[in-house]
Amino acid sequence: MAFLACLSLLLAVILTQIVIKYSKKLHITDKPNFRKVHDDPTPTLGGLAIFASFIFGVLILQPVSEYHIAIMIGGFIIITLGIVDDIYDLPPKVKFLTQIAVAILVVSWGGLQVEFINLPFGGQLEFGFLSSIITILWIVGVTNAMNFIDGLDGLAAGVSSIALFTIAGLAVMMGDVYVATMALILFFSTVGFLPFNFHPAKIFMGDTGALFLGYMISVLALLGFKSVTLISFIIPIFILGVPILDTFIAMVRRYMNRQPISRPDSAHLHHNLIRLGFTHKQTVLFIYTLSGMFSIAAIFFSMTTMWGSILIFAVVLLAVQFLVENLEMINSDFKPLTNFFRALRHKP
Repeated sequence: MAFLACLSLLLAVILTQIVIKYSKKLHITDKPNFRKVHDDPTPTLGGLAIFASFIFGVLILQPVSEYHIAIMIGGFIIITLGIVDDIYDLPPKVKFLTQIAVAILVVSWGGLQVEFINLPFGGQLEFGFLSSIITILWIVGVTNAMNFIDGLDGLAAGVSSIALFTIAGLAVMMGDVYVATMALILFFSTVGFLPFNFHPAKIFMGDTGALFLGYMISVLALLGFKSVTLISFIIPIFILGVPILDTFIAMVRRYMNRQPISRPDSAHLHHNLIRLGFTHKQTVLFIYTLSGMFSIAAIFFSMTTMWGSILIFAVVLLAVQFLVENLEMINSDFKPLTNFFRALRHKP
């Protein structure tokens, strides 16, 4: 496995340089605009290098799972969608409908879905006909969440690497060979690409990479924690805390500000940190740290008692609320926690 990891990493390094060369030659570049922080057209399609390296590892190891064929076919469709979008800039509706179709494929053909969860104090919560819908929403939601945070050099690749390494580690602890193998192959493929994507980036992964990584992480996270307890259901949410948090807050922000939910804006986590005075690299490293903290919380969450889990969950919620209010990620007036503590301080 160690030898294959080195090969996957080396292949990603080589393929990334090839993609840089031909992206420039074919003028497949990401052009600057008001929402982006780069000043010059930059080669894109970097996700192809990640994907090709990943496929190489999968063909060598040939991991076995009842879900494998459906997952891989879904991956091929997603990577094709990303390539076409990076070249022709597809309408959001086309991308969204394709992602739903892929999620339906994984659920209906692959059979991947969470049908119920065991409640901590006894009993079960049956999802019934909602089980397929919940699984589809999870896959589509995480796929887009990873795409949303792909706004700074090295950000999506780094956050994905942290999530994949955490998923692989927890899968090893649980004895899940398939998830551990797939996550590690994709981890090393992404790490091989990251040096070329870190600021100042020589290449972007584009939707080709962001959508593929989001899709694969969503599926592997769901597979890895399919023991259907309430705690195991929350663990992947913690692992993917940064992209899920940023996406959820964006939806709340646009709703409260009476904007279309699907309309892009420049108020994501990384935008706010830069406005606060962080440099490009500092912003990325801060979000890496935040993502790492979420992953550590996920590991503790998987090992502690029920009451310990409740405590960790409460602390994380308070920390998230504090971050949201101080960065004004909703708007400048949304500060319920800050106002509550102010009221306590001034209480006679």
